[in-house]
Amino acid sequence: MLRVGELVRHAMSELLTRGEIDDPALEGRVVTVPDVRMSPDLKLATVYVMPLGGERVDEVLAALERHKKFLRGEIAQRVHLRFSPDVRFKPDRSFEYGGRIDALLNSPAVRRDLESTHDEEEADDADGFDGSKADGRA
Repeated sequence: MLRVGELVRHAMSELLTRGEIDDPALEGRVVTVPDVRMSPDLKLATVYVMPLGGERVDEVLAALERHKKFLRGEIAQRVHLRFSPDVRFKPDRSFEYGGRIDALLNSPAVRRDLESTHDEEEADDADGFDGSKADGRA
């Protein structure tokens, strides 16, 4: 599934990079395809897309939906499978998720907890505690 998903991702990226889709919503717009997930039977490909800058995602998704039949045919020609997978498009939310994680890690409460854990480790190192048992057996 992962290998086929990666092949479909490359095919979609190539189609978008070369501008083979004639749609005003996609003209002059850089669209990334960070992930494609395949169903276990390889008959459905969920393509995650995100325009550069995250602007007008809905327009890009609508344009891709309008050209779904063309894209499915092109993917079938480029990725040789027994069945041509049906494609559906979803926005990629991994950038938002990563931003939320960064914000959480940089929050004052987490920094305080990390500093207190670091201070405890330094105190344990100063005491000579190495985490092994006192009788020398591991």
